[in-house]
Amino acid sequence: MDVLMILKVIAAVATIATGLLALIKPSATYSFIGLNTNGVRGVSEIRAIFGGLFIALGAAPLFLGAVAYQMLGIGYLAIAAARAFSIVFDKSYAQSNLISLGIEIVLGVLLVI
Repeated sequence: MDVLMILKVIAAVATIATGLLALIKPSATYSFIGLNTNGVRGVSEIRAIFGGLFIALGAAPLFLGAVAYQMLGIGYLAIAAARAFSIVFDKSYAQSNLISLGIEIVLGVLLVI
């Protein structure tokens, strides 16, 4: 396994880990994405979207191979594009937002190549 493939696997596993954290402890999402739940419906959404979806998105490439790694990368680049739009138009220059943007771009490019 070459270095690039190892980095792609790490990116997929990091995606799964993010999803597991949101699934198991949705209250932790406030500290890393700034979302706070307002009742059980909000908790359910965090578990479903940031938990279940991220687990599936990270796991798929591990089973499906190259095209799925690229799709995960495209997903990260789409998130980065939407975040960049928000940073500019919403003037959301929080350090955590800029760090997230950088991580999403790096992971996106890494996974697409």
